[in-house]
Amino acid sequence: MKTICALIASGCLVLGAVPASAELPQGVQAMIDAAIATDDAAKVSTVLDLARTTHPDDAATIDAIEAEWKASQAAKHAAAEAARKKAISEAGIFARWSGEGEFGGFHSTGNTESIGVTTALQLKREGLEWTHLLRARADYQRQNGATSREQFVAAYEPRWQFNDDLFIYGLAQFERDRLQGFDARYAASGGLGYKVVDDEGVSLSVKAGPAWRITEYTDGTNASRIAGLFGADFDWQIVEGLTFTQDANALAEGGGEVQVLIDGNNTSINLVSGLDFKISEKLRSRMSYAVDYNSNPPVDTESTDTITRFSVVYGF
Repeated sequence: MKTICALIASGCLVLGAVPASAELPQGVQAMIDAAIATDDAAKVSTVLDLARTTHPDDAATIDAIEAEWKASQAAKHAAAEAARKKAISEAGIFARWSGEGEFGGFHSTGNTESIGVTTALQLKREGLEWTHLLRARADYQRQNGATSREQFVAAYEPRWQFNDDLFIYGLAQFERDRLQGFDARYAASGGLGYKVVDDEGVSLSVKAGPAWRITEYTDGTNASRIAGLFGADFDWQIVEGLTFTQDANALAEGGGEVQVLIDGNNTSINLVSGLDFKISEKLRSRMSYAVDYNSNPPVDTESTDTITRFSVVYGF
């Protein structure tokens, strides 16, 4: 009798040591499989948490399923990222360009109050570390057989992003605005930039560095000076389809000819605020307000011009 009881007790202990089944109930397994099939990480996480709550005895099995799913997701993302980087590195010099063209009208105040035509073009190429940006804008009007406004700006800006937030920029820019007193103004700059904010819907970056500017005035004189440049670029998606943009550039020239900046001889500030409204996937309407300020303008010219633009933008 004692032997029988011992065998029964031993059998009970053995049964108590058997782990929970590695197979989940059919309904729970089907629910998890369906969530994984959606490839929605939030949905999969929610379903796995619910499965643990309702079937705590199967927590180890559910944990194993989650670990296997996360490993497969990581491998898939790594493969996709490797393919993306390979495609970028092997792309030709004329590949991977995107851009936008803009056409509309403007109203200006300051050195002249007029209404005319505005056009702009912007091209951008993004690589693994390098970004190249080309932009050009022209505002033009003729009245009574004479040109009453002719403003042109063209710039090339390469950027090297050497970590997630910091970048080195270069800038070569040409301007022409006879109403502000110059036939041509050339600027070259280079320095450091920093991404202050880069979240979904909001981005802000700033840059600063030394610059060299050559100005050819309408009276035949010219000047070349060392300067300092500061720039900021802010974008905010207020609601779906509506974006506010703010671009600012300030360039302060030195008081002497080609020498280290000591005091300000002429500070130029360009502020452009805009609202973009998405009409379709490639088409947007844009309203912008620009302020051009020169602290020391040529004789008989105003220091401040403002331009309000209404335009249509096509992205490609």
